[in-house]
Amino acid sequence: MAIPDIRSLLPHAGPMVLLDRVVCADTESLCAEVEIRSGGLFCTPEGVGGWVGVEYMAQAIGAYAGYDAYVRGETIKIGLLLGARRYECSRTFFPQGSVLKIYVRRILVSDTGLASFDCRIEDGDGEVATATLTVFQPADINEFLAGVSE
Repeated sequence: MAIPDIRSLLPHAGPMVLLDRVVCADTESLCAEVEIRSGGLFCTPEGVGGWVGVEYMAQAIGAYAGYDAYVRGETIKIGLLLGARRYECSRTFFPQGSVLKIYVRRILVSDTGLASFDCRIEDGDGEVATATLTVFQPADINEFLAGVSE
């Protein structure tokens, strides 16, 4: 099955879509890619700060959820990043011109929409960042947010 453009898999718009493409995906995992470019969001002359790796991982999880919905013929839903455990990054910056591959693998999912993913980022030299991210995708985001604000 062909993988759609990443912009159709994420509920983000414009420059907030940080990733360039989905490389491959299956029922448990996804690999996405981003090239660090001058003028990109969060890019400085040194490159993109290593801390942005958490958002790359979160967007790869969002793309995974979007791809899963696409395969099942469902609409793309908004999800929430609840937390990152043990984010370790060996780079202060991801330098301009580097190409990063972001791998996410689902390790836990509940009927309530809570899920956990093992994540890693690799560049041409190998693994540069790892974390376990916890996310939540409510069945109806508007209903969920209305309950939060009351």
